[in-house]
Amino acid sequence: MHPPAAESFTGALLPGRWFDGLSSQARPVQVGLQATPRGPALVLHPLSPADAAPSALGFAEVGWPEVWDERRPPQCVVVDLRERGSLEIDAVSQWRAALAACGQRPDIVQRMQTRWRWLLGVAAVVAIGLALFYRYGTPWAATQITRFVPLAWEQRVAENVLQQLDHDLLKASKLPQERQAQLRSRFDALVQHSLSGPQRYPGYRPQLALEFRSGLGANAFALPGGKVLMTDDMVRVAATHGLDDNALLGVLAHEIGHAVQRHTTRMLVQQGVLYMGMELALGDVSGVLSTSASLLTGLAYSRSHEREADCYAIALMGQAALPTRPMAQLLLAIAQDDDDDDEEDEDPVSTGAPAPPSGAHKTKRRAGQESAAHPVWSLLNSHPDTVQRATELERGQAPHCPGD
Repeated sequence: MHPPAAESFTGALLPGRWFDGLSSQARPVQVGLQATPRGPALVLHPLSPADAAPSALGFAEVGWPEVWDERRPPQCVVVDLRERGSLEIDAVSQWRAALAACGQRPDIVQRMQTRWRWLLGVAAVVAIGLALFYRYGTPWAATQITRFVPLAWEQRVAENVLQQLDHDLLKASKLPQERQAQLRSRFDALVQHSLSGPQRYPGYRPQLALEFRSGLGANAFALPGGKVLMTDDMVRVAATHGLDDNALLGVLAHEIGHAVQRHTTRMLVQQGVLYMGMELALGDVSGVLSTSASLLTGLAYSRSHEREADCYAIALMGQAALPTRPMAQLLLAIAQDDDDDDEEDEDPVSTGAPAPPSGAHKTKRRAGQESAAHPVWSLLNSHPDTVQRATELERGQAPHCPGD
């Protein structure tokens, strides 16, 4: 782009000092500004020697100074002329008015630097944008990205997680083999019904299998890749409250819903999206998914995932012609047992109750600590209100479920 001709500049001229880089002495000049299609252009009229020719500079040839706060103007304006040196102008207000007359307006960054209202406004917009991205954007992105996560990867993560749990929290099941086989047979029959229903991920066929462990209280959970675990205490609680195996099958149908809808994988991917965004912002990109096993044990299902799994359980139990009311009764029984445990853990001196055996205190307290430390494995943790869930399960329908 050729600079405008010097004689085309009109309007008032401002006095200035030009340091051309050829001499240590400043050259007195008159400075003119004129609007051009690409922004203000500048011309220098040297006052000495008398026959010195004007120098014209286009918008791109000048390092224009940033806008300053009107309440704290600088003593002089310094203009970077790049290879032609620099320019100092004492008429600060006239310079600003001349720029405005040429159509130059401060950009959003400069407005943020000089006006706190702009800064607060932009900060609010960014905060709202980040909140919306976290609430809606990352779950959507995780759902889409999960389509490309291979089943073999999920199975490797599940193996690592199960090894960690078996080492730290779980023990071998003490249920009789006959009882385990009975529940596995009914689980396998339930799986067959799951294959005929609608799928969020068409073509995804996890190897759904049921295993039993002792530990973590009355619980059941699904690992990535299709492995479902149920604890001995879950079976015991159902029997203690006189509930038949349909209660346990309802819980297993809920966990099958987590597995086939890939909720654990979606959580991992969602956390990976967030972590990678933070690391990119901080300039530190590293392998997030390589720590998936440790990350997974510290996560909790979202309420939307729990509702999806409940809806899936209602639909699956309906396809199998099985009632969901026993599952509702089991959830209420677990919640009641948890409340009873909390009351028993209160200080016996303050309540006047006799102190239970120390071993009972330790067992219940340890189970509570394990559940708190590993929220993803808690059947009731982060679920919607238990009473509300039980009511919906008893009816076999919920307002948030498709088709209801």
